[in-house]
Amino acid sequence: MTLIKLNNSIIKCKQCERLVKFREKIAKEKRKQYLDQIYWGKPITGYGDHQAKLLMIGLAPAAHGGNRTGRVFTGDKSADFLFKCLHKAGFSNQPISIDINDGLRLNNLYLTTALKCVPPEDKPTSDELKTCFNFFKKEIQFLPKTNTIVTLGKIAFDACLNFYKQDYDIKRKDFVFKHAAEYLLPDNKILIGSYHPSPRNVNTGRIDVKKMVTLLKKVKQIIER
Repeated sequence: MTLIKLNNSIIKCKQCERLVKFREKIAKEKRKQYLDQIYWGKPITGYGDHQAKLLMIGLAPAAHGGNRTGRVFTGDKSADFLFKCLHKAGFSNQPISIDINDGLRLNNLYLTTALKCVPPEDKPTSDELKTCFNFFKKEIQFLPKTNTIVTLGKIAFDACLNFYKQDYDIKRKDFVFKHAAEYLLPDNKILIGSYHPSPRNVNTGRIDVKKMVTLLKKVKQIIER
């Protein structure tokens, strides 16, 4: 199997009945400003540089972002902020991510989610996460040069730790989520926490362009160590 074949199998997945019903419901009902668009309404794969040293993880696709466009962190406010910062730090060729045909290319970065389908209220069950961890494990295997993982938000940070707890005896108290906090994982990868690029965090000032770009430039130094 290759990463391309893995992504093809992810797109076809229907293992979690609750998630299948929810993602398809959203794709039919749509949001008012997108009524004229055809929603993706299927699992979302990761994308980017297959030789990347940096793996960036969100929790799940957004209901009217990735679930609409077919690409994670694409076509919503979180994407607007994130890609402005990624571009400034040199991880993407452009500062926008609006649809799958917008010409976006990622540099030394692979972007994915722990959960491949949008969950109701952004709250996946533990069983749904465990099911998707099978895909996530293979993603990591097919990204041989990855040495650093950045998690976007505490929930993605916790999901990543839960994934590692399946195979390693790690203690959660040793991994406290903080923006820019850096930890060594059992497989010698570096885990770094980041605030989520959500409108709420941006509007409240918890995260801003300067903070995010500073973190990304730090990450750039780490992955080249």
